[in-house]
Amino acid sequence: MLHGKGREDFLSDDRLYDIAVIGGGINGCGIARDAAGRGYSVFLAEQNDLASGTSSWSTKLIHGGLRYLEFYEFRLVREALMEREVLWRLAPHIIWPMRFVLPHHKGLRPAWLLRLGLFLYDHIGGRKLLPATKTLDMRRDAAGKPLKPLFARAFEYSDCWVNDARFVVLNARDAADRGADIRTRTKIVRAARDGDVWRIETLDRDTGFKQTLRARMLVNAAGPWVDEVLAGALGKNGVANVRLVQGSHIVIKRKFDDPRAYFFQNRDGRIIFAIPYEEDFTLIGTTDRDYDGEPGKAAISDEEIDYLCAAASEYFVEPVRRADIVWTYSGVRPLYDDGASKAQEATRDYVLKGEGGDGQAPLVNIFGGKITTYRRLAEAVLERIGAEIGKKGAPWTGAESLPGGDFPVTGFADAVEGLRADYAFLGPAHARRLVRLYGTRARTILGAARTQADLGRCFGADLYECEVRYLMENEWAVSAEDVLWRRTKRGLRLSEEAAAGLEAFMRETGARAGNAAAG
Repeated sequence: MLHGKGREDFLSDDRLYDIAVIGGGINGCGIARDAAGRGYSVFLAEQNDLASGTSSWSTKLIHGGLRYLEFYEFRLVREALMEREVLWRLAPHIIWPMRFVLPHHKGLRPAWLLRLGLFLYDHIGGRKLLPATKTLDMRRDAAGKPLKPLFARAFEYSDCWVNDARFVVLNARDAADRGADIRTRTKIVRAARDGDVWRIETLDRDTGFKQTLRARMLVNAAGPWVDEVLAGALGKNGVANVRLVQGSHIVIKRKFDDPRAYFFQNRDGRIIFAIPYEEDFTLIGTTDRDYDGEPGKAAISDEEIDYLCAAASEYFVEPVRRADIVWTYSGVRPLYDDGASKAQEATRDYVLKGEGGDGQAPLVNIFGGKITTYRRLAEAVLERIGAEIGKKGAPWTGAESLPGGDFPVTGFADAVEGLRADYAFLGPAHARRLVRLYGTRARTILGAARTQADLGRCFGADLYECEVRYLMENEWAVSAEDVLWRRTKRGLRLSEEAAAGLEAFMRETGARAGNAAAG
């Protein structure tokens, strides 16, 4: 069920696919979804879990990138702004509008510059449903209460929030539903041209099983590992295309009750966000600094923690201290190396580099990109695919909802109410969480349940067995980490003992399923 193909297909050797995609982040899964929906046969390999890299390390925003206007990235900002409401319509369960408060800070960016930037922000991206910018009197508005009494004026503007890791998984799920073969924990160990096709060797990192397959075109969407794939699996020399930039975040106990987020300017010219997070917390980030280590081992430094605490404390009445931190995460952005002198100035735009063709199996490498523009990036890649191996279908992803998102953009509250009407034993918070994560597919998880006991074992924090089984059977979850930190964020609430219990359950359940399949 997970692979979108049968077990015998999984074991078959030398199958020919139209497209093989390396990387299970937002770009790879978005390309796989678009291609499968157009009728291409698609294979996708992710060496770890889906969204285990850059795509789950973001600041969780669908946004135009207001600060990119300072670097004259008008095309990128316009494209991103145009995508906000498109993506909101596709996934109103995991994407929703959020208002951002930008206090005017004397001595930093002047008010006229902020107004000009926000005027452009409101008008160059085809905004229709999101409310426009307005000016706030911070001495009277509730947004001023958590802040120091230094700010008389602020600007409030619109962007959107996204559950980034689930965004990736839903793209993968839709791709699989349309026929794509999605393999997690599968590494591409070698890819070599054999005339006009690629011969590819894969390794299942859990079982050690190796398989060879063929593809007419190869898409390298490995994110921070894109150069590693080129140098390793493809055997190229002198590879140096990406600039790795580390971004770190801290999550603290809720700092303010207002549903709006804050956009804070720092004296060093950088910015940070303070965002309501998972009901009871506040997310603060991000940092920008060059990184030269293994992408999967990035971790927040003491210096970054101090920086984020100090930057937020410049604004909040109640300082942000290390003792407030309940979780941190840190990741690496694979930016195209454009020679920018500072990490925060390197372009966030995506760059596509093609190779091959004219009798040689084609390859396209993807550098950079933003989660907000992933769908447009996928369409650009599909144009190249069509030019190289033949066009199939027309662009379609802007009008088809992602799994569970088939309800109106303003219909979230009604969806929660409808779920509670059908499952009266659900508490309000539990129903809201299920709709936020799964949308209309929450009913698939709950099935014929009529009482709470029908949901099976509770692992804590309203995480029940039926939900875990759904994630294992439908969303490629293998470990407790997959469930707690990428699929649900229940890790913020479960104890280590409870997490260990979940891990044991998943290992036992997975082993039983494997034995049944082998039998």
